[in-house]
Formats: sequence, structure tokens, C-alpha cells
Amino acid sequence: MAKHWKTDIQAVMDRDPAARSKWEVVFCYPGFRAVRRHRRANWFFKHGHPIIARMIANRTRRITGIDIHPGATIGEGLFIDHGTGVVIGETTVIGKNCTIFQNATLGGTGKEVGKRHPTLEDEVMVCAGAKVLGPFTVGKGSKIGAGAVVLSEVPPHCTVVGVPGRIVRCNNVRVEETIDMDQRLPDPILEELQQLCSRIGELERRINKQ
Repeated sequence: MAKHWKTDIQAVMDRDPAARSKWEVVFCYPGFRAVRRHRRANWFFKHGHPIIARMIANRTRRITGIDIHPGATIGEGLFIDHGTGVVIGETTVIGKNCTIFQNATLGGTGKEVGKRHPTLEDEVMVCAGAKVLGPFTVGKGSKIGAGAVVLSEVPPHCTVVGVPGRIVRCNNVRVEETIDMDQRLPDPILEELQQLCSRIGELERRINKQ
């Protein structure tokens, strides 16, 4: 249960410019507290004590507003920013150095048995209000935009926006080995409108020349 302690603290320090000290993270950050309590609940869950595990998880939800099933597998360095309303399902698997913002859901569609929830590979960002639903994989370094609803596989280093989620950017070549925290994601509808306006302008210029 003490495994990842320093990494979990450092994840917050590295990715939240508002974090002034490690003590502030330990005592004042609900996301950090939820992750630490989950690691305890997960230990009991794996060692055949599901009721104790659920009691810890239920109290964590009351304290932090973050609902993590004790069966979820969470790698080191998870940063849950703000955290209120975050839901992480039982068979969710989260890799290293992922980031999840408030009101995000890693859930199921209610139809599957066995593996029902998503797998996030390393360094995935799930922005505020996003819903990732189903037993598929979100590839390393991908971003799920705010409010997106993702229902199918996402390749590595892609950006997904919209309802239902659409891949609007994908680049499998990692330029830097740093965690990208930029949430300013592309707007595909705006880009199409800009292209349409540009095309209309070009047609008007051609007509005026005649």
C-alpha cells in the first residue's frame, strides 16, 4: 500500500502549478487522497476482503467526491485534478502518469460481462466531463477532450473530441517524453466552417472577375 507514495505526490507537483508544497498535496488535495485510499482498498479487494474494500471506497467517495471501485487497477503517478464527480469502474486499468479531470467517467455500457471498463495506457489525459465507456483501450499519450463520449478504441497519441467521440488528430511519433497537459484541443466543426468560408470567398472572387 505504501508503494507509489512518492510518485503519486510528485505527479501532482509536476502537473499542477497551484501546488505549492508536498505537504499541501498530502493534506489538501482530494485527488491525491482518493488515489492513496484506493490503493489501500485495492489491497483488501485483492486479498479476499471485498466488504472492507468497499467500506474504504464508500468513505473515500463521501470525503472526496471521487468514486473509485476497489477492483480498479491504477498505475503510479495518477493525477486526479479537482476530482469531484470522477467515476472509475471495477475492471478499469490505468497506466502510469495519467491525468483525469473532474466529472470524468471510466465506465461500462451495461452490456458486458467480465472486462467491462476501459484500459488507459501510459500518459493518457481524460479532460473534464469526458465519458469513456466500454472494454477497449485508449492508447499511450492520447487526449480525450472535455465532454467527449468515447465508445471505441483510440490509437496512441491521438486527440478525441465530440459526441460521439471522433479522432481529430493522430500522430504516432512522440516528439517529447514529457507529459502534455495542454487542454486546448482542436474544434473540428470550427475548422470545417473556416474551410467552407474560405471556399465561398474564393468562389465569390471568381464570380466578381467575370
